[in-house]
Amino acid sequence: MTDLLITGGTLADGTGAALRRADLAVQDGRITEVGDLAGRPAARTMDASGQVVAPGFVDVHTHSDLTLLSGPEAHSAVRQGITTVVVGNCGLGVTPVPADASAHHLEALRAAAGYLDLDPAVRWDWTDLPGYLAALDTARPAVNVAALVAHLPLRAAAVGFGDRPADAAALDRMRGLLGDALAAGAAGVSTGLVYAPVCYAREDELEALGRTAAAYGRLFAWHVRDYADGLLDSVRQALRVAAATGCRTQISHLVAVGRRNHGSVARALELIDAARAAGLDVAFDIYPYLAGNAPLSQLLPAWAQEGGDGPMRARLTEHAVRARVRDEWRDLPNSWDDIAVGGRALPDLAADSGTDPADVALDLVAEHGNAVQMVAGGRSERDLADALTHPAAVIGSDGQALDPGGPTGHGMPHPRSYGCYPRLFAEYVRSGPEGGEGRPTAGNRLGRLGLAEAVRKCTSAAAERAGLTGRGVLRAGTAADIVVFDPARITDRATFAAPQRYPDGIRAVIVGGRAVVEDGAHLGAHADARHGEILRIP
Repeated sequence: MTDLLITGGTLADGTGAALRRADLAVQDGRITEVGDLAGRPAARTMDASGQVVAPGFVDVHTHSDLTLLSGPEAHSAVRQGITTVVVGNCGLGVTPVPADASAHHLEALRAAAGYLDLDPAVRWDWTDLPGYLAALDTARPAVNVAALVAHLPLRAAAVGFGDRPADAAALDRMRGLLGDALAAGAAGVSTGLVYAPVCYAREDELEALGRTAAAYGRLFAWHVRDYADGLLDSVRQALRVAAATGCRTQISHLVAVGRRNHGSVARALELIDAARAAGLDVAFDIYPYLAGNAPLSQLLPAWAQEGGDGPMRARLTEHAVRARVRDEWRDLPNSWDDIAVGGRALPDLAADSGTDPADVALDLVAEHGNAVQMVAGGRSERDLADALTHPAAVIGSDGQALDPGGPTGHGMPHPRSYGCYPRLFAEYVRSGPEGGEGRPTAGNRLGRLGLAEAVRKCTSAAAERAGLTGRGVLRAGTAADIVVFDPARITDRATFAAPQRYPDGIRAVIVGGRAVVEDGAHLGAHADARHGEILRIP
């Protein structure tokens, strides 16, 4: 007897094909049949009439490396339809940690990745990717997890935290550590060229990583060096490395920061189009918001971050250093009004303390280091539309799996962690026949994406970028990771003022053939009710 039969729904199979009426049969965690299955005997039948039945969303860009160990229920992710996440993005990660690493090295590494580290109770007791994945496996997450190898711990292991180039021996060590992780099933490697000590990497170091990724046929994901005035030069650098090494390349969250840079995304897309026409395997991810989220320390010039979190924080207490940083900040692409911490704009925080926004920012980083998160706006709606509708775009939340009732639920996170995918469908997708030029959904700004194409960007296209086979498509033989949603009701409820709200319109989320969310209830409180897999690339 079939374990689960989903009947009466409108199938968006993940390929971008036209929507159609079809039923799904699920057995032993796999889809066994798609078609007219009325009357098929099943242990359970779910009536999806009036609903869209789609593959679970594959989030290629997350920072849930540690939050899934703290809250494996993955509340904020799975409740919005995400069934698979990729961790280790932006060069920020938790492995490798050299087996002979000192306590100081581990402390410095954990501080450098403070953006990921929301629960101090999570222990780092692994040294390599297999050890980290084993820790995830023990936690039994509610979602499937694949991992990129992050540049920051690679460089810290081979070079340290200082501003110096990697010599031949250091490059060999990075290549070896990366190769070991790729052989153990990592989906690829990521860099984050605004974060110390990765910001000190030269192009030969990036090429070494690219060649290693290419040798294994894996992805190289780039948080490029500059998303503001230097966006185009930064994209050119990623494309140069792609051309020199042959690596599959993913540019992370392709945006232009600062009002004076509005329109730069269109020019960056022209560069990407030219590279793709020349045969390079290049794509990018994007999320449907006009503000981003990052460590506040990202605003600091590279010289101020040298040596790691501790030296950076100590440096920012010196009057001469603060004066130099303030001088360099006179030409920031964002105004201080566009930057908020804890849900409040920096000028408002400055008014409370009788100082100015620059001093507030410096004081916060001096006290809390890389753990301080900012929300930065000032982006262009046109840039976002250009990115979302480009054929090489896939959707990635850039968020974290958070538990509002647990240690990861404090503060004012970016609402994308709770509502990225529902927001895409509520605000940027038409809901007409065949996912085409129908009536826009309520609140639709642009109406530029058909429903079937939007599902493709969230599922099969995203899975393909990460090298995940058997995911992101609904057909016989694929994993039974499924989301059932109401196309007329799906919407995000999380806002920048109240970010910890779950979306509306998600009927059910199924991972590995078992419902983990249904009618607003999370069913995975106990580990044996969570069926996420740790995905290793063969």
